[in-house]
Parts: sequence; C-alpha cells; structure tokens
Amino acid sequence: MAASGTRFIAHTSLLLALAVLLPLGVHYVNPLFARVLLPMHLPVLLAGMLVGPASGLLVGLLAPGLSALITGLPPAYAVPLMTLELPVYGLVAGLTYMRFKWNVYASLLTAMVLGRLMFVIALLVLASFIALPYTAAEYFTTGVLTASLPGLVLQLVIVPVIVTAVKRKSARSRY
Repeated sequence: MAASGTRFIAHTSLLLALAVLLPLGVHYVNPLFARVLLPMHLPVLLAGMLVGPASGLLVGLLAPGLSALITGLPPAYAVPLMTLELPVYGLVAGLTYMRFKWNVYASLLTAMVLGRLMFVIALLVLASFIALPYTAAEYFTTGVLTASLPGLVLQLVIVPVIVTAVKRKSARSRY
C-alpha cells in the first residue's frame, strides 16, 4: 500500500499521531507498561511497512521529540536515544518490506535488530557525555534486553497481523 502525495502526508500524520498517543494511553494504564511494551515502536514499524521507508523514517524521527514536548513522555534522557533508534526501525522496515520485497517477519526482525543496535550505540555515546540514571551496562541489560522483551514479542505478533490485514483489504478494494 505505497502512498504518494496527499495519501503519504495523511497516513504519515495519522501514524505520527498514533506514535504520540499510544504510549500516553499505555502509560495511563500502568507507567511501567510503556517501557516494557514499547508502544511508540508499533506505529513507526507500521509507517515503514505500510506507507514506505520515508514515512517510517519521518515518524521515527519526529515521534520521540514531539511526544516529549506534548506529553512529557518519554523522559528527557531517552529522547535522543529513541530519536536515533526509531528512524532506523521505520527506514529498515520500509526498505526491506516494500523495496526489497522481504517477507514481513524477515523485515521486522531486521528492523528490530538494527534499531536496537542503534539504541545501544547511542546509549554508549550519550553515557560518555551525561550521567544517566543507570550505567550503560545496566540499561542495556535491563532496558534493551530484559525489560523490552515483551514489547519485542508484541511487535512480532501485532505488526504482521496488521500489515497482512491492510494488504488484504487494499487488494480487495482494488477490484
């Protein structure tokens, strides 16, 4: 479902709004859930896979800062990390799925691994400039691997279901 022009702007804007509002809703239910379920990642991945790599890149780049300005979430120390991680998620998901025609799981896993790798690199760089609430090793172990595991599993379950449903609906509406 590649989009161009007005559709690109509308779909990207909708997914950007979802990337800001979904974490707020999850945080409202339980603040711990937002860190564990990674709700901002879902619209970014969907933007890349449904609208295209440019949309995924834009939503991933804009969502953390915009969300922090509007809602106060994510916390200030996480914004630069997520601003580097999420565009990688969206760009790689879009490139591998839409341009290279990989299957949804291969695209998703590649985007997740490269996005998390960018997060770790950004964390190590950030930790050399400012004091973080955790050491880089603690943050990597608890934040990147352990605590976010439910969110990574959620991405592997929800994103393929939504992408497949949208593709089916889009294919049916053409006839």
